[in-house]
Amino acid sequence: MGLQKTMKALSDPVRREILNLLKDGRKSAGEIASHFDITDAAISRHLSVLKEAGLIRDAREGKFIFYDLNASVLEEILLWISDLKGENENA
Repeated sequence: MGLQKTMKALSDPVRREILNLLKDGRKSAGEIASHFDITDAAISRHLSVLKEAGLIRDAREGKFIFYDLNASVLEEILLWISDLKGENENA
């Protein structure tokens, strides 16, 4: 995971909303797209950026692709932010 790719992925409000949708469990691309008023191609691009950043994973089942959060990458980001804030230091 590259921090630059991760931060770029998180910088877009649509991608952040996709992550919010996936916190409740995996969803198909169609289920994700139904929450937005943008083209399927745009949703596909957002999903690709999130996947390249390691924030989501995909799994093909028949003709559907399901997406879910990659919690380990999110945990790494949270640890980095906590360390940046000084929350991991022993007082």
